[in-house]
Amino acid sequence: MKAELKNYRQSPRKVRLVANLVKGLSISQALTELDFLAKRAALPLQKLVKSAVANAVKNDGQNEANIENSLIIKNITVDKGITLKRFMPVSRGSAHPIHKHTSRVTVTLATTGSKTLKNKK
Repeated sequence: MKAELKNYRQSPRKVRLVANLVKGLSISQALTELDFLAKRAALPLQKLVKSAVANAVKNDGQNEANIENSLIIKNITVDKGITLKRFMPVSRGSAHPIHKHTSRVTVTLATTGSKTLKNKK
């Protein structure tokens, strides 16, 4: 029960702030938190969690009716993606580098009955 977002055009440090907020929460709590969060990374992470739930229903045969209460976010990792290298012209014909960072986010879901999980209050 995984979903992955590749080359999201925001720095990993900013995305990790949002990802750590929803780690360990149930699906319904996480979607509610992301819905009201005033960060740019909240909407793509909300879509990613919904995609992981859809993967759980389609590929793992989870019950669609009660799935939001039976699954939690086991792990959510934000890694560095590719870096776009651009240049800004400055005085006397020289150029300064600009690095546009991207993120790679992976969400892993688990059922609430797993023993290795910690519930977050």
